Amino acid sequence: MSKRKDHLKALFGSGPLPGEAPSPARAPETKSMPQDKADHAPAAKSAAPSAPAPGRTSSGAIKAMGLSLNSVNQELQEARALKESLARGEQVVEIDPARIDPSLVRDRLSHEDQGDEAFNALVESMRESGQQVPVLLRPHPTAQGRYQVAYGHRRVRACMRLERPVRAIVRELSDDELVLAQGKENTERRNLSFIEKAFFAHGLIAHGFDRGIVQNALSLHKAEMTRLLAVAGAVPADIARAIGPAPKAGRPRWLSLAEKLKSEAALEAAERIITSEAFQAAGSDERFKLLFAQLSKKPPQPRHGRPRDVTDGKGKVIARYIPGPKPRLEINEEAEPGFAEFLLKRMPGLIAQAQQAKRERR
Repeated sequence: MSKRKDHLKALFGSGPLPGEAPSPARAPETKSMPQDKADHAPAAKSAAPSAPAPGRTSSGAIKAMGLSLNSVNQELQEARALKESLARGEQVVEIDPARIDPSLVRDRLSHEDQGDEAFNALVESMRESGQQVPVLLRPHPTAQGRYQVAYGHRRVRACMRLERPVRAIVRELSDDELVLAQGKENTERRNLSFIEKAFFAHGLIAHGFDRGIVQNALSLHKAEMTRLLAVAGAVPADIARAIGPAPKAGRPRWLSLAEKLKSEAALEAAERIITSEAFQAAGSDERFKLLFAQLSKKPPQPRHGRPRDVTDGKGKVIARYIPGPKPRLEINEEAEPGFAEFLLKRMPGLIAQAQQAKRERR
């Protein structure tokens, strides 16, 4: 744990980050914001990064922070990104989470209010140690006085739950730049599941973004992009959202599920399953397994009864009727030569009589 503390100390203190050469001491330098940027600057209190108070972090909080940030390497990447932002003269400010809107396209299928353990761990970590890493926002392009998230959605929601202001860096970003920042952060963190990445890519394309921009944002090859879009297009969005991220289910399993959902009967069955108590009480991976297992069951075969013999007046079997999905009539030509031809010639008239009888019964 001392290594992790050294990383954070290097970020919020004066020491260099691991892998960086110590910089010579120099007088503090201030940097003014250009007037056109100042107009968009948040009307919020600047908050210089501060180290968490000593002695507050418990072993449970360290474990929770490990779950939410994944690894020391990830912390180091975020620390370097923050240091670069501060070096560019960007300030960390505090903003009311009620004034912050999500990005253009949702990138997650998780449900924070339905037992998301990683999110709960993040909340507890921030409760104990504060928000260590700022989020990236841009001034909202159409709503004056509001902001839009480029990345850090979960930290914003955690601050909202904790009723704390969000520590953020505000930067002017075009739509393309916002999507690139959002995608790059998710790629570096490696915490989007396959289906989340598929629907994120699909949502960006549907939103009008160029395919090349989306591939760049998610660091995808052309073939990978095609596979993601194929899965997102085959799995109904409401079913995917009900299941959630299902991190253990990869492309083959999702494609197999999509095949099972092609019939109307399967879709109706899926809608019943995802609203059941057992499904709602399960975790995301268990939800996927439950739905997959239920749809994999073979439906019971309907009973059509036994074959029936058709006899003449003397009890001789002339034909046999075999019921089923495609019933058929077998003619015993040896018992009554020429009967099959006789029946065939009269078939149109018999069909007309059957149709007339059906109309009369209505």
